[in-house]
Amino acid sequence: MELRQVRLSDPTVAPLLAGLAAEYEQRYGPGDEMALAHPDEFDPPTGAFVVLLDDGQTVAGGGIRRRQHDTCEVKRMWTSPGYRRRGLASTVLAALEDVARRLGYTRVQLETGPSQPEAIAMYGHLGYRAIPPFGPYLEAFAFERDLAPADR
Repeated sequence: MELRQVRLSDPTVAPLLAGLAAEYEQRYGPGDEMALAHPDEFDPPTGAFVVLLDDGQTVAGGGIRRRQHDTCEVKRMWTSPGYRRRGLASTVLAALEDVARRLGYTRVQLETGPSQPEAIAMYGHLGYRAIPPFGPYLEAFAFERDLAPADR
């Protein structure tokens, strides 16, 4: 497995975005969640995107974008169905937290939907604490975690 930091426009991200859009539609019905964040928001110096590749195939990934000067938001987290329950989402999230620290963020926040109980459980297990939803979906489950300073 190879973890790679890329731009959202990188061809390795396309399968992830397609899979994520299909999953959102399956779980929540038709919608345009993918249009709620502009691709440039995931570019340095305030954002980042990582993909996890297995023999060149994108199997997981996610990104961060700025919310406030010290807070970033995790978006577009997804793992290919055939690769789930292997800890890959935790690997991606840890990589995003590392990038967030390097970019100077001290807190990371995220939201997930009510039809994603596995994600809700994972964030709680990883030490994220529940906060009120902050995005456009009132039924969302929101979480945050303070980041320890980056090693110097």
